[in-house]
Amino acid sequence: QVQLVESGGGVVQAGGSLRLSCAASGRTVSSYTMGWFRQAPGKEREFVAAIRPSGSRMTYADSVKSRFTVSRDNAKNTVYLQMNSLKPEDTAVYSCAAQYFSSSKYNYWGQGTQVTVSS
Repeated sequence: QVQLVESGGGVVQAGGSLRLSCAASGRTVSSYTMGWFRQAPGKEREFVAAIRPSGSRMTYADSVKSRFTVSRDNAKNTVYLQMNSLKPEDTAVYSCAAQYFSSSKYNYWGQGTQVTVSS
């Protein structure tokens, strides 16, 4: 089992920055693709970014490209999401998830952390 705990959310003004962390425990996630997702009130959960186990390949939703950066520190079993130039429409609960390399879906999910961007 893998437990994921997000932190770093909060309230920030538009144009500001936040750095989210996702700490994994239970087992190492170095063999997992790690993803970030978000869900705004009244909307479905959407993909934000993902990073492969080696950290050599990242993918982003079009809405966050050039503003958000996903990274990982396998030695710390932690994944990060650096969010810059935040917009009010980025307001959501952000969750991280872990997908084992041979799996077709994300296997483990965190509880999420609230990000609120004020205009």
